[in-house]
Amino acid sequence: MSTAQDTIVHADPTKQERYDRAYMKMALEWAKLSHCVRKKVGALIVKEGMIISDGYNGTPTGFSNDCEDPSGNTHWYVLHAEANAILKVARSTNNARAATLYLTHSPCKECSKLILQSGIKRLVYLDAYKDTAGLDLLKDGGLLVTKLDPQ
Repeated sequence: MSTAQDTIVHADPTKQERYDRAYMKMALEWAKLSHCVRKKVGALIVKEGMIISDGYNGTPTGFSNDCEDPSGNTHWYVLHAEANAILKVARSTNNARAATLYLTHSPCKECSKLILQSGIKRLVYLDAYKDTAGLDLLKDGGLLVTKLDPQ
């Protein structure tokens, strides 16, 4: 059963923005753990005021941490930060229903499908990805999408 806490954000927009910025700072720190050279992306999933998952872009468990080939092209099997965070939730006893995803970069089309299917209801991101189709899909799917302005 969902509660009002599950589906609404803070009534005070100033307080909500303070929390959004604090969680985004954490996602930015998490992105620094990525071994990818071209782009480092971090993600946090927050539910009912608790961080339930985290992720950064990188290779699957058991693979070399090299995200790019010698030419600088990203390997096809590199996981995006939000996919890693969602998969961690799937391995746990928790779920992402009505959670907020904090993401340093807006999601691609493929990850947007995962976000919708996971039950996440809100996305807060910092930098826009070159292709906005993922954001459009999330908005069409009813997610509350917020872009934080850098400070």
